[in-house]
Amino acid sequence: MLKSLLITGTDTEAGKTALTTVLAAYCQKYYPQGSWGIMKPIQSGIGDREWYQNLFTLEQTIAEITPLHFSAPLAPPIAAAKENRSVDLAIVWQTLTQLRSRLDVLLIEALGGLGSPVTDELTVADLAGEWRLPTVLVVPVKLGSLGHAVANVALARQTRVDLKGIVLNCTQPISDEEIADLTPKDLIQSLTNIPVLGCLPYVDNFSDFDQLVQIASNLDLETLE
Repeated sequence: MLKSLLITGTDTEAGKTALTTVLAAYCQKYYPQGSWGIMKPIQSGIGDREWYQNLFTLEQTIAEITPLHFSAPLAPPIAAAKENRSVDLAIVWQTLTQLRSRLDVLLIEALGGLGSPVTDELTVADLAGEWRLPTVLVVPVKLGSLGHAVANVALARQTRVDLKGIVLNCTQPISDEEIADLTPKDLIQSLTNIPVLGCLPYVDNFSDFDQLVQIASNLDLETLE
């Protein structure tokens, strides 16, 4: 797997946490403890960093998992303004640099989607491009996702994001036929010229690590090497 990988999505509930969790379970099984880690660079409210702390054995402080945290579950520039603070990206960059130098693999879960604002001037896509982060785009399996995938890939190209692939995600139980109808792999690849690395099935028990590792193994992880 790549030394660092940004997991982003087409929207807030696309499945970034699901993919990050699946990949983290894979890392916990196949990489030595302390050689890999997870980062949620900016978090508003309670959620992902607490999830990862409870689920995995991470040799990281909470400030290393999330160097910038705001109380209100809102977009960072809005949440920061409510606390009379700024979105200090220097802290995020410093932590990111330190973790990448220390770890063999760093999974970085972005906030929101590629177009989500990080500051008053920058989006997730802007940071991914400027910081040269290899990126995977999570696309939920639902009506309308084809258009969202095309639009997000276009944004990634505009901001020079190193987009390595797309992962589909089933946010609810769904049949193979429905997946093929709503998010046909060949059509997505034809429209975007980005490889689809696989599809995450609906998971209702994230404590079953063997299942998560198997799901990760079914993805085209060789593309992320």
